[in-house]
Order: sequence, then C-alpha cells, then structure tokens
Amino acid sequence: MNQGKGIDRMLRVALIALAVVFVGVVAKAVYAPPPHVVVAGEAAPAFQIRTEKGKTVSVPNFGGKVLVLNFWATWCPPCIEETPSLSQLAKDYAARGVVVLGISVDQNEAAYRDFLSKFKPEFLTVRDAQIHRDYGTFMYPETYIIDSGGKVVQKIAQGADWSSPDVRSYIDSLL
Repeated sequence: MNQGKGIDRMLRVALIALAVVFVGVVAKAVYAPPPHVVVAGEAAPAFQIRTEKGKTVSVPNFGGKVLVLNFWATWCPPCIEETPSLSQLAKDYAARGVVVLGISVDQNEAAYRDFLSKFKPEFLTVRDAQIHRDYGTFMYPETYIIDSGGKVVQKIAQGADWSSPDVRSYIDSLL
C-alpha cells in the first residue's frame, strides 16, 4: 500500500515539475524582448553574402558605395510591382557608386528561381533566411538605404517607385 502512495507522490511531483517548466517556456515566449528594429541613423548590421552572380557584398565595407538593401519575397505583390523600377535604378546608378542588393526571404528555392527567371531583376539578388532578422524586418518589401560609411540613412517600409524624381534626387544627394 505504501508503494502505491510513493508512486502517486512521484507522479504528482513530476506533473508539478512539468507544469513549472511549461509555464517558464510560455512566459519566456510571451515576455521575450522584441528583436531590435534598425532605423535611420543607426549603423547597418554587418553581414557578408555571396549573390547569385557570385559577387560578395558586405556591410559596412562595400567599397565606399551607397547600398540599397531591399528585402523581398516572391509572394509579395508590392515586391513584384517595384522590381522593374528597382532594376532600372540599379542599371542607372551602377556606374555612379550605388549597389542594389535584393535579399529574398523565400523558404522555397523553386519559387525564388521562378521569380528570377520570370522577372529578371537587374540588381544583385540572394536568398537568405537570417539577414532580415538582423535588421528586424518582418514586412515586405522593406528597403534600407545605407551610405558609404555603413550608416542607415533612410528606411522605406513599403513598396517604392524607384524611378520617382524624389527618390532619384535623394540618391543623388548621397553621391
């Protein structure tokens, strides 16, 4: 009879321990500090990545050029919409010291490859699952304009018309 009470007590202790662990895990998830969201005026988080064209791009040392860092996804309509004007920006400003890098957050490599094949972006592209987290990006498209010193000078948290005179004038002011 005492053996049954001992097993019952052990089960209760084990259930209480599991409940404490569960509450701890839930509390950590609920009360975890939010990721840092990079804003204009801050140093751009460092990264180094090899693009589809084999070019290595790194922050903050990317050759004294202005970096237009665009986070996008194949399933994002505004991302698709801005691709032609972003491509034109890349072509128009490549010789003037501007690098356009599009980082796809797609998990599906086939969807990413299909997008590249269909829309043929004229800017550097890569698929990566970490860098957008380092920037605190969770909505797409989101673009960071980073000056030649590695400082974020503007953040655009929506699709943009990269051919607009205001955007072009701003980019010109950084050169």
